[in-house]
Amino acid sequence: MATPPSLSPISPPSPPNTTTTAPPSSLPNNTAPPTPPVTNNSDPVADSPNGTFANLLPPPPPPRSVESLPPGTLAGLIVGVGLGALIVLIGAGIFVIFYRRRKKKLANNYSGAAPQGVDPQHWQQSVPQITVLPKPTPPPGITPHLYNSVEPPSTSTSLGSEKPSNASPSPVVAMGHSLGTFTYEDLAMATDNFTDSNLIGQGGFGYVHKGVLKDGKVVAIKQLKVGSGQGEREFQAEVDIISRVHHRHLVSLVGYCIVGVQRLLVYDFVPNDTLEFHLHGKDRPVMNWSTRMKIALGAAKGLAYLHEDCKPKIIHRDIKAANILLDESFEARLADFGLAKYSLDTDTHVSTRVMGTFGYMAPEYASSGKLTEKSDVFSFGVVLLEMITGYRPVDKIQRSLMIA
Repeated sequence: MATPPSLSPISPPSPPNTTTTAPPSSLPNNTAPPTPPVTNNSDPVADSPNGTFANLLPPPPPPRSVESLPPGTLAGLIVGVGLGALIVLIGAGIFVIFYRRRKKKLANNYSGAAPQGVDPQHWQQSVPQITVLPKPTPPPGITPHLYNSVEPPSTSTSLGSEKPSNASPSPVVAMGHSLGTFTYEDLAMATDNFTDSNLIGQGGFGYVHKGVLKDGKVVAIKQLKVGSGQGEREFQAEVDIISRVHHRHLVSLVGYCIVGVQRLLVYDFVPNDTLEFHLHGKDRPVMNWSTRMKIALGAAKGLAYLHEDCKPKIIHRDIKAANILLDESFEARLADFGLAKYSLDTDTHVSTRVMGTFGYMAPEYASSGKLTEKSDVFSFGVVLLEMITGYRPVDKIQRSLMIA
């Protein structure tokens, strides 16, 4: 029986020989260099069973992704946007409110509001209105004419440049200022056709009559001289200035009348005549010192209002005893603003033609024509001296002795 052959242990197959045959040491000169072996760019992990080369290379970068904001930051962003929108809405609302208030304030200023720094109860002003008067029957002895009136004074929002205009009259009345307009017939009826029995004063400007209007109001009606350039200027000054101010120690202007060449002004009636009448009137009782002091104080308050409270200040230019009216209680009221002038705070003086009453005028104004509020103060000082002494500034009986 044959013995089976013994099996030798099986050894693992030897790895393939990877040795690369070196190129020959020498090549013919005309032979090109051999082509380099093709490099395999495949993944080394595929070539190496144990991944040795793969461990040597850095890991590939992770794919980029949009970074998400932290929850707190996102919530803060939303809150910030909401607050910003709310602030914008609030700002817009505040702007609208202030805009409407400013618009309303401007409207009030044009409808009679007092300017800044002036007591509202002492100031009356409104937007000039254009009024065309109905054509009344001309007064007796006067040829009918087309209506004439004065040009409205130049105005500004601050009233800073308002001065009576010297332009020729225009056919339209533009004198608003919350004044009433009267027909000549109304005023003639109120004064009983301007009879002498109702005449209460006269002067270079014209005549003043007492009258009673249809509503029972007692007034003083000043009728300016016809055809006088100075009368026309005084009419403009009176309407422009007196219609804008109101004070207990100033005479109030009620209205006016323009018909043909006639110019009439209607004032509140002050019943107790003038200071001149009580000082120098024939057979008048002597005023006691307390009454004189009361009159002086009231006139001083009215003058101070013109100089300090009105913007621009108003220079009366004709302060005298005859222009200080008295009521039943001997309260003084300044009157007759036909020569008054505006003066800006920036003006050192106003150059003008010398006008006023001899004996009351300041000497520097009479010599130079440079008008300031101090000219009124000088005239008021003459009035005080007249009240103390009882003498006129120029007294013919006392040999024209000027006490000023």
